[in-house]
Amino acid sequence: MAEANSNNEVPPNVTIYINNLNEKIKIDELKKSLRAVFSQFGEILDVLAFKTLKHKGQAWVVFKEVQSATSALRQMQEFPFYDKPMRIQYAKTKSDIIAKADGTFVPREKRKRHEEKGKKRKDQHDANQAGVGVNPSYAGAYGAMPPLSQVPYPGGAKVPEAPAPPNNILFVQNLPHETTPMMLQMLFLQYAGFKEVRMVETKPGIAFVEYGDEMQSTVAMQGLQGFKLTPQNPMLITYAKK
Repeated sequence: MAEANSNNEVPPNVTIYINNLNEKIKIDELKKSLRAVFSQFGEILDVLAFKTLKHKGQAWVVFKEVQSATSALRQMQEFPFYDKPMRIQYAKTKSDIIAKADGTFVPREKRKRHEEKGKKRKDQHDANQAGVGVNPSYAGAYGAMPPLSQVPYPGGAKVPEAPAPPNNILFVQNLPHETTPMMLQMLFLQYAGFKEVRMVETKPGIAFVEYGDEMQSTVAMQGLQGFKLTPQNPMLITYAKK
């Protein structure tokens, strides 16, 4: 009840607050994945997530426009993100980047001390993560590439001379090297018929995305063609060769 009241009291603004996030995901990967998922709603100025125990499972996404934040809140509420439904509301406090823009920014000295304290925990957390490995739910995406009747193009990001005929598997190129299968899954999962993402560790920058049939893959291709995971990397999507 109290939560519902607090939501009503917070006016729409450019920053959304997200909680119930998977705490096992490393901060850097979490921020990249959030940016990839929410950039469809408009320009993002910043994504905030912290390593401190107090802020685990939480993040803030700062949009340039209130309308973008509103669309993101409505459409991504309860979206399954790393196996957990996101809970989203407007942020109660103004983000630093907005405060600096309108002249109301006040430095917070405590942040550095929090980061330094969190560094030791991060080192231990990273060591634990290395032992645990990836989420078994996505072993197919991270593990050995399932057999396909094709081999990635030797040139990596080269476009084939003769385009492949429409089929249910998409070939995605021009991806940032830091792209993870989960980042792509969050994007392509929005379209009906999604099955899985496959990446090849030895060939960064490319991925294969499989759908149930060619109609479903075509809709996804049209919806995400040119989508920018970073400002420098618009995705190039074609049908995979069989």
